[in-house]
Amino acid sequence: MNNELLKQVYNPSHFKNNGHLLIDQLATHLDDKLHKKSRNAIPWNEPDQELQFWREFFIHGDKNDLFKEITNHTTHIHHPHYIGHQVSPPAPITALTGMISSLLNNGTAVYEMGMASNAIERIVIDIICDKIGYNTNSSGFLTSGGTLANLTALLSARKAILKQDIWNNGNQTQLGIMVSAEAHYCVDRAARIMGLGEQGIIKIPVTKEFRMNTDLLKLKFKEAKEKGIEIFAIVGSAPSTATGIFDDLTAISSFAKEHDIWFHVDGAHGGAGIFSKKYKYTVKGIENADSVVIDGHKMMMMPALTTALLFKNEVHAKTTFSQKADYLLSDSEHEDWYNSGKRTFECTKNMMSIHWFTLLKLYGEEVFDANVTSLYDMGAVFSKLIEGEPNFELALKPMSNIVCFRYCEPGLNTENLNELNVKIRQALLHDGEFYIVQTKLNGIQYMRITVMNPFTKTVHLQQLLNKIKIESKDILSNGQ
Repeated sequence: MNNELLKQVYNPSHFKNNGHLLIDQLATHLDDKLHKKSRNAIPWNEPDQELQFWREFFIHGDKNDLFKEITNHTTHIHHPHYIGHQVSPPAPITALTGMISSLLNNGTAVYEMGMASNAIERIVIDIICDKIGYNTNSSGFLTSGGTLANLTALLSARKAILKQDIWNNGNQTQLGIMVSAEAHYCVDRAARIMGLGEQGIIKIPVTKEFRMNTDLLKLKFKEAKEKGIEIFAIVGSAPSTATGIFDDLTAISSFAKEHDIWFHVDGAHGGAGIFSKKYKYTVKGIENADSVVIDGHKMMMMPALTTALLFKNEVHAKTTFSQKADYLLSDSEHEDWYNSGKRTFECTKNMMSIHWFTLLKLYGEEVFDANVTSLYDMGAVFSKLIEGEPNFELALKPMSNIVCFRYCEPGLNTENLNELNVKIRQALLHDGEFYIVQTKLNGIQYMRITVMNPFTKTVHLQQLLNKIKIESKDILSNGQ
């Protein structure tokens, strides 16, 4: 055994020296990107070329350049021209809390391995429940991402609503959930994992504003019942990922109550609106939900992955999973909040609660209000810029920081316009100065931005539109 090598690996001095070098590199990176000292938001490279670079680096690269090259070959989400996916540019302090979690490596399934993080998580959950509008009977936990949180919520719903014990005895009947046709794909995936199949996912058409058409709920519920499908939950999107449009949570909650089914809100992106005085109206009715999902790594300036799953009734937060591991967990006559492995899908999770706690302790709830409000404000600003441009068109009026739009060249039909907008987006990607994404709504191709950086300002958004005009002319002049 090479003990000298292991001593080198764990050498505190080496860690200190490498750490100081890395912090200096990341601080420079942060300064460059936040203040737009470097041009590009994404250093685009084709997949095969990127793979080849790293193969060669693994063999011939200077190990002292490792961290620098990783940084150079990533999408720069702290750049104000990064307006693509719904991923937060993390507050720099959370890079340090992430380092604490990684080095201490205290999994939080059992109290002995997560003393601080379990206690801290309890405080964070209580604060979020209070902001939602829940009473003291509520509870919840943090988990690894919105996909896992939505799956867990639907498992909780199934256990709470149905009379049969499916967890232990399996299921012999067709079950179903109701969800907007524009809901995030992870809800569909969760339902399929649970064995509901396509027939058990009752997709509700949307209105012309892309909100769940709640006028159709009774009809769709009746049709499902006639087919022998037992509906146990309905999911409201806050908002949908493609459009950024919020479902009418108040109307959905009334329907759920009337039919005695579970009401779940997928607020992975927009649930953070509970902290915004200006935009809290977007999630009106969320306080009536039986369960709510909110991602910390979207609108709350935290690194991925950390998601809060909140329950109006704390009983449902701790009874979803009944599987027992005697060597890890012991029965308790009291709440046993400090053994989070009883509540979560994970047996081990990182110390994610310290991200939330640190931001709250250092900056207060006001920091979430400031972030959500500024990002939503810029969504409205971009919408007005689009409306003022003769060759641009909005898909719909935005409700959040997500805006879908397209470039319209007079004389082109829908098919050609779709092709043009795809090519414009691809040209932007290869150029690298801006990073935006795309989506298709009712057969029409749109470009899509999500303002995630509070330092993205009007001037940057106008620069994007100017860039699109240039790219469109180049594409059209070269023949579409």
